[in-house]
Amino acid sequence: MDELELLKRDWKKDEDTKYPQLSYKEIYNMILKKSSSIVKWIFIISLLEFIFWLFISFALKDADFNKRFETYHADKIMTPFIVLGYLILVYFFYRFYKNYKTISATDNAKILMENILKTRRTVKQYVGFNLIYLAISTFIVLGIQFNRDKEMISLLDKASANGEALKFYALIILITAVALAIFIAFILGFYYLIYGILLKRLNKNYRELRRLEV
Repeated sequence: MDELELLKRDWKKDEDTKYPQLSYKEIYNMILKKSSSIVKWIFIISLLEFIFWLFISFALKDADFNKRFETYHADKIMTPFIVLGYLILVYFFYRFYKNYKTISATDNAKILMENILKTRRTVKQYVGFNLIYLAISTFIVLGIQFNRDKEMISLLDKASANGEALKFYALIILITAVALAIFIAFILGFYYLIYGILLKRLNKNYRELRRLEV
């Protein structure tokens, strides 16, 4: 059984209980410590995730697809989009860190509950941004390929000559959408295992605070 649950269960028992009685402040401090630790880990994991994907991007820099993509000369399109993505990620890292510092310094149960809710919203917004950014970047790359990839243009010309241009577009977009959906499902699974578990623990602390305030 969770240590907090065990102690809280016996909080208001008679003095002859075998567990030490705890004051409201002591229980609150335990919840605060646990919440602060959870939010700290959310911040750390988000940074580690960023470093991991950055490492992957550098490791695949010399891959055939990336070398081929460089020949499209699409820097004017991709560079601003990538920079914008990094800036938004930095903003989320700042918010995670700020949430951690705010919760660590909280000395009021009501304010702590509000900060827990803010942290939950921040995590959901972070996950949503990553998935939306992934989807948009995928279709931007696909659009660039349609316009600048010689093989893609050649296949499109052949399909157009046969009156199947629309079918060609639909097939490529469908294949891309299916592959993207599979990858997003994988990412969601990762987020559920990591951030989902942490948010569940944070929600549990939130419920404990509500009971504590009754």
